[in-house]
Amino acid sequence: MFSVTVRDHVMVAHSFRGEVFGPAQRLHGATFVVDATFRRAGLDADNIVVDIGLATAELGKVLAGLNYRNLDDEPVFTGVNTSTEFLAKHIADRLAERVHAGALGAGARGLAGIAVTLHESHVASAGYERDL
Repeated sequence: MFSVTVRDHVMVAHSFRGEVFGPAQRLHGATFVVDATFRRAGLDADNIVVDIGLATAELGKVLAGLNYRNLDDEPVFTGVNTSTEFLAKHIADRLAERVHAGALGAGARGLAGIAVTLHESHVASAGYERDL
C-alpha cells in the first residue's frame, strides 16, 4: 500500500462532560498537529498517490472550519464530547467528502483510504482510519 501524508495544525477550545475527563471538564484550549495520510494500492497514471498540493490545501480548508473556535458553541458538536479521537474521525470524514466531490483531483478517486492522526503533544496522539 502506498501512502502520502500532509500536515497542518488547528487550535480549538472545548470542554468535556464526565468524571473520566477530570480537569478537562472545564473549558480549555488545545493545539493539535494534524496528519492526514492518503492510501492506495497502486500509483495513479502520474505515479503518485495524490496531488500533495491539493491534499494540503483541502486539509487546510477542513481545519479552517474548526480553527480558533470554541467547539462547545458549534451546532454540529452539540451534546458531543469532542475528544481527540472524535475530532480525528470528523476530519477524516470531511476529507472523504472532499475526495468524493473531486476536490483532490480525478486521480484521487482511486484512493483506498484516509487516516487522520491528531497529535496532542510530543507524547500523545489519537487517530482514525477509514476506507473510501
